[in-house]
Amino acid sequence: MMQTAILLALAAAALYGASDFLGGLLSRRMHYALVGLIGQCAAAIGGVSAAVALGPRPNVTAIGWGIGAGLGAAVGTLALYRGLSRGRMSVAGPLSAVGAAGLPIPIDLLSGGRFTTLAALGVGLAIPGIWLVAAQPGKRGGGVAEGLLAGVGFAALFVCLNRAGETAGLWPVAASQLSSVVVLVVFALAGRRAATAASHATDAAQIVDAAQIAGKARSAWTALWPGVLGVSATILYTLSTHQASLGISAVITSLYPAFTVALAAVVLRERTSLAHVIGLLLCAASVGAFAVG
Repeated sequence: MMQTAILLALAAAALYGASDFLGGLLSRRMHYALVGLIGQCAAAIGGVSAAVALGPRPNVTAIGWGIGAGLGAAVGTLALYRGLSRGRMSVAGPLSAVGAAGLPIPIDLLSGGRFTTLAALGVGLAIPGIWLVAAQPGKRGGGVAEGLLAGVGFAALFVCLNRAGETAGLWPVAASQLSSVVVLVVFALAGRRAATAASHATDAAQIVDAAQIAGKARSAWTALWPGVLGVSATILYTLSTHQASLGISAVITSLYPAFTVALAAVVLRERTSLAHVIGLLLCAASVGAFAVG
């Protein structure tokens, strides 16, 4: 069962990494908020469809955990985007990934979880590996608050889905995706209201931006795919936690930046730094330690 859980978590990491990669590409052509909202709507539809297909009836407790997971994911995403939009990727990105990997570990241990020696080694290799892979050249200083908040949000996603248990099937995943949609819609409406209250000059700029976004609406359907990849990853992670401890599943799933970097190197021919190479090797070694342990 442990081997299956590791494969599921690794597949989840791959899909999360692909989702981030594709979402990043699309955000170069469309506003990132539009990409995120369209993708999250697709994820919600996919989550509900998977929950209905699997069959078990939802229960209130599991749905509550699912809503908590969705709120964590939405807050984490918004905090990360805030950090990245301010040119602080070198701090916010690594902190969010490391937080998502590291914070579930003490919770798992306090709940009675145990790590073998090799699993502990895997954790020790994964944390610096994730940091090195996620780190990007850029402005230093600042971004700490955004990165920490994002890490807490993503860790909440992992912990809450694990606490939802197995009896409710994938309904916690469906609830998480739906609650994330609600948060993103509220955020979008709040942003629109703030723009309306701004000066006439700002309003004119916003109108131009809106027109530009609307002009690209024909290709907006492609933004569905990051959501499809993301909800598929969440489902795989949830299934992984049914067969392994929270800490192990969360750490392996948090290796997703390695797949984003690998895709950027292969598809976009982006140069990989020495730090990235070392990080990728540490991530690979950590998976090997988990598999053997």
